[in-house]
Amino acid sequence: MTTATTTDEQEYETPDNTDTDATTVQWFTGSPQTHRVTRAIAQYGPIARTTLAQILGLSQGALSRITSDLIHEGVIEELPDNTTTQGRLPQGFVPKESREKRGRPQTNLQLRAGERTFLGINIHGSEVSIVAVDALCRPVSPCRTFTLESTKPQDVAAAIGTAIHDYRTAVSPSPVAVGLSFGGHAENDRYVTYAPFLHWDGRVDAAGAIEQSGGLPTAVFNDLDSLLMYESWFGAGIGVRRFAVVTIGAGVGYSLAEDGMPVDYPDKSYGLAGHVLVDPAGPRCYAGHTGCSQCLTNDSLAEEYSSMVGHMVTFDQFAADAQEGTAQARQLLNRLCFRLGVLVSMVANFAMPSKVLISGESSFLAKMNQESIRSGINWYRPSQAATVDFEILDFSWESWAKAAAARAIARYIG
Repeated sequence: MTTATTTDEQEYETPDNTDTDATTVQWFTGSPQTHRVTRAIAQYGPIARTTLAQILGLSQGALSRITSDLIHEGVIEELPDNTTTQGRLPQGFVPKESREKRGRPQTNLQLRAGERTFLGINIHGSEVSIVAVDALCRPVSPCRTFTLESTKPQDVAAAIGTAIHDYRTAVSPSPVAVGLSFGGHAENDRYVTYAPFLHWDGRVDAAGAIEQSGGLPTAVFNDLDSLLMYESWFGAGIGVRRFAVVTIGAGVGYSLAEDGMPVDYPDKSYGLAGHVLVDPAGPRCYAGHTGCSQCLTNDSLAEEYSSMVGHMVTFDQFAADAQEGTAQARQLLNRLCFRLGVLVSMVANFAMPSKVLISGESSFLAKMNQESIRSGINWYRPSQAATVDFEILDFSWESWAKAAAARAIARYIG
């Protein structure tokens, strides 16, 4: 057995398989092309065979053989001929008229979403949100959020295991896999090596512990990468070749998606966007930086607002005052949105995405002054450059739990 040491110096035993990935289960076995076709149907479906073949660069014959096998395996299905529902296609893609169509109506394909269910779990602070979804990441039961009595790894695993057992008996069909997301760094979709909000120390086999307590194959992911995956397959990023996500809340997050997948980089989960300069006249952060992106976090906003009003206030009080239109709160809100725009501008200038999505538990504040966000973007954006396309997502912890499930679905499809 190997051990990881928690912050109170108690040892937590983990399974002795430290060089293995998280348990991998897949819906079906097949060639890489078969899995590629299934992923495309999940992402772009309902979709016609001719269109799908053009997107993937496959011949009609090859695609027909693959889709026939997938229909036989119960992975995908044909929709009735009178069904007009269609999925969103890749950005800039225009289907070519098929010579073989000969007036025959196109039959659309889609995933048999109800054949499998998955659990998505997100840990945020001392709370856990869990939701059950189908294979298209649509909820099949209400999201549940509960508070952890302890954030020690063994206690977290036990609490999550209990929740998993509750869902296994309540959801039909019973879930086949679990995706868990958190703020921090994960290795091999199994080991937590950095969890600043949980204060874990060492290398924790979180997936193994939850598999033992919950009885389902489990994989562990960074929460922002999970959100990126969800938006790529099931949300605002469908078909967008390159887009970025910026989040504000307890921390500041940034990640980039390319062709439907998070761009991989070994250090990406360590808060690389957390201390870039966004306001030379801004407050000093805990690390001694003046005006870095930490001024977008809840704690920094509460501290800055407290100095403005002359007494200690919480972030929630600042948010309430901003919504009520209190003068000083609105002033800080304007600064927040301008600074956020500066960060979005940096992302747009360096990563050159087609779109920037804004999320996080404090993103509701950004919706209150999008003009200041635009002003911040333009401040560091060349006037000749295209207008930055940004979208503020509707935030909920359920959506982040669904995002964790999206990662489990992607692994299950293969």
